[in-house]
Amino acid sequence: MSDYQEYLPIAAEATRRAADAMRRQSPGVLTAKGDRDLVSELDYAIERDLRTFLSAETPDIGFLGEEEGPSGSSSRRWVLDPIDGTSNYVRGLPLCAVSLALVDGNEAVAGVIQLPFLSATYTAASGGGAHVNGRPITVSSTTCMSQALVAIGDYAVGPGAAARNRLRFALTSQLAAEVQRIRMTGSAALDLAWLAEGRLDAALTLSNHPWDMAAGVIIAREAGAAVIDGNGARHDMTSTMTLAVTPELMSPILAAYEKTLAVTPDAR
Repeated sequence: MSDYQEYLPIAAEATRRAADAMRRQSPGVLTAKGDRDLVSELDYAIERDLRTFLSAETPDIGFLGEEEGPSGSSSRRWVLDPIDGTSNYVRGLPLCAVSLALVDGNEAVAGVIQLPFLSATYTAASGGGAHVNGRPITVSSTTCMSQALVAIGDYAVGPGAAARNRLRFALTSQLAAEVQRIRMTGSAALDLAWLAEGRLDAALTLSNHPWDMAAGVIIAREAGAAVIDGNGARHDMTSTMTLAVTPELMSPILAAYEKTLAVTPDAR
C-alpha cells in the first residue's frame, strides 16, 4: 500500500465540510459561465474554504480548483470540483457530488467523492482498493452488452456544440442498439463512483477537465475498472475524454465508440 493512503482522512474531512455546506446552505447567487453553463455562489465558497483548509493541512501540496484555478507549484496538487452537477444541485436533484483528488504529476493517486444527498462517501488510494462508507467495492462482472447499464456524460453546450454533439448523438444511437439501458446523470463523479460500485458497467465522458474526473478515475481504477482516453491510451490528467468500463466490456464498448468515429470523423 502506498503512502498516498495517509492523505485520505484529510481529503475525507475536506469533502465532509463541503457536503455539510451543500446540505445546510442555499446555492446563493447564480452566475452564467457561458452558454447554458452556470456556477453558484456556494461553488465559490466551498472552493475557497477547501483551498484554505488543505493549504493549512498540507502546505507542501498545490491546489487546482474548477472555479478559481491553480495555486502552488508542487508536482503534487489537490484537484477539486466543489459541486459536480451544479445544475442538478440548484434544482434540488440529489445527483451531485463533491470530488477531491490528490494528483502526483499527471496521475490521480488518491480521491474522495461525497454524494451529500445519497449518504455515500467513496474513497481510494493507489494500491489500497476502493471503498464506499468504509466497505470495499469492485466493478460489476457484467460480460454481455445486452445486460450493460452505461452512463454517458452531458451533451456539449457553448461554441462548437453542434459539431461536438454529432459524436455524442452517434454514440448514443450505437449503444442504444446494443446495451440494456443508457443513463445521463449530469455528474461525472457520480458516474465513476457508481461504476466502481458496480451499479453501472461503463461511464463515458466525451469531454472533460481534470477536476471532473480525477477522483473518480482513481476510485474506478482501484475498484477494477479499465480507464482510457479516446485514443486508447491510459487515462491521465492531460486526457480530454474518458472511457471507463468494467474490464470484460472494454472491447465491445471501444468497438462501439470506434464505429461512431467512422461516421463522425470531424466531430471530436
